[in-house]
Amino acid sequence: MTSPRPTRAAGRPPRVVVVSPPFHSHAQPLSVLAGALAEAGARVHFASAPPFAPMAEEAGVGFVPLTVTRNANTGVARSTRQGAREAERLDEFLDATREGAVAALLAQARHRGEDLLSDPERVLSELRALHERLAPDWYVVDQLSYPVTLALHCLGLPFATFCPGHPTYVPHRPEALFGVPYAWPRAIRPPAEALVELRRAARANDVAFTERFAEVSRAHGAGIDPPGRAFALASRRAVVFNYPRFPWLPERASTGAEFLYGGHCVPAGETAPGEQWEAVVRRLRSTSRRMVLVALGTFLSARADVLDLLVRGVLAHVPDAAVVVAAGDSAPALARLSGPRVHVARVVPQRWLLRRVDVMVHHGGNNSFTECVASGTPALILPFSSDQFSIAHDAERAGLATCADPSRLDSEEAGTAVRGLLSRAPEGMSWWTGQLRGLGPDWIADRLLRAMEREGRRR
Repeated sequence: MTSPRPTRAAGRPPRVVVVSPPFHSHAQPLSVLAGALAEAGARVHFASAPPFAPMAEEAGVGFVPLTVTRNANTGVARSTRQGAREAERLDEFLDATREGAVAALLAQARHRGEDLLSDPERVLSELRALHERLAPDWYVVDQLSYPVTLALHCLGLPFATFCPGHPTYVPHRPEALFGVPYAWPRAIRPPAEALVELRRAARANDVAFTERFAEVSRAHGAGIDPPGRAFALASRRAVVFNYPRFPWLPERASTGAEFLYGGHCVPAGETAPGEQWEAVVRRLRSTSRRMVLVALGTFLSARADVLDLLVRGVLAHVPDAAVVVAAGDSAPALARLSGPRVHVARVVPQRWLLRRVDVMVHHGGNNSFTECVASGTPALILPFSSDQFSIAHDAERAGLATCADPSRLDSEEAGTAVRGLLSRAPEGMSWWTGQLRGLGPDWIADRLLRAMEREGRRR
C-alpha cells in the first residue's frame, strides 16, 4: 500500500528530508547540503543514525533518527560501535587493501549485500512512519542508501538522488558495473585476468541486488512500476553529483532527470576549529616553510603502516616541510613520530587546514578530492578501493594531482612525489579551481528547489 503524495500549499516553504547513511564521509556533505537548502528557504530535517544529530544542529536543521544499515562509521571506522560481523568485515577489507586494488575491490564485492541492502523491509517501515509524521514534499537521498531509494520508489514518494562519490556510482550504460572502475590511474593497471574476476563478482552482485529489489517491490509497491536494474535506480527528477563536470566523463542516457554537477559540498564559511589548531599551525610554520596534510579517510586511517611511510618520506626528502597527520585509531602507534615537524592527531579539521597547507596526501575519497580542488590544494593520491581509482584517474587527467600505488609505495617515492608537487603546482589546478567558483552547496540547493517547484507545478 503506497503512501499519499503530499501537496504543498501555495506560498508554504517546501518541506525536505535529507537522508544519509551512518557514514561520516557521507553525512558530512549531505548535512552541508541540508543547511544550504534551509538557507534557501526550505524547512529541512536531516535523517540519519543518532550519532549524527550534531551535524544537523551545526547545519541549523531538524534531526530525525533513521538507521539504514547496520554498518557504520561515525568518524573513525575502527572505534565506531558496531556489531561483531561489521567489525570483522572491516578487518577483512583492510587486509585486502594490503594485497592491492583488485583484492580490495573483490572484498568489497563479497561484503556488498550485508553493507548496502541488509534489511530493506525494516527501512521501508521506518520511512513510512517518518513520512506520516513529517509529511515532507521531497526527499534527498544518498545514492548508496539503496534501502531508502527502494522504499521511496515503492511508496511512490518524490525524491532527488545525491551521488556522494564518482558519477559512475550511478551506472551510465548497461555494461557499466557498480564496483568496477570506469578508468584507472597510470600507476595502477591490473592484469586482464584479475579484471575478468572482478567483473564476474560485480555482475553477480548486480543480478542479486536487482532480484532482491524486485522481490521487495512486488511485496510493497502495489501500483508502482518495477524498479528495474537495482544499481541504476535513481531519481527521475534530479540527480546531484558532488563532483566537477569533467568533459571526458561518460555520457548518460536520458532518464528525464536533471543531472546537476555541483562540484563540491564545501560551505562558504568554514567555522574555525579554535586556538588549539591555530597554535599547531603556528608551531609547524615556525620550523618549516611548507606544510603537508596526510589524511587517508575515516576507514583507511587504520593503515598505520602507510601513514608511517608517508611521514618518513616527507621528513627525509622534503627538509623544509612539516606534516599534519590524521591518524584515527593509529594515533597512539604513530605518536613516536611527533616532533618539531610533525603533528599527529586522531582527527583533524580538514577543510580548514586545506586553506593553510601546501599539499595534501589522500586516498582519493570524493570529499578529499573535491575539497582540494575547491581550495586549490595540490595532492598526491593513493587510491585503495571503491571509486578512488576512478577519481584518481580524473584527477591525474585534469592535471590536479599525482597518483601512486599504495600497495607498492616506498618512502622515497612518496617524499619525491610530495617534493615535486611543492616545487610546481599541477598544471590544471588554477583552471579547475576557477571553474568550481559559483558552484557548491548553495548552487545545488538553488537548483534542487527549482526542480522541486517545477515538479510541484506539474503535479
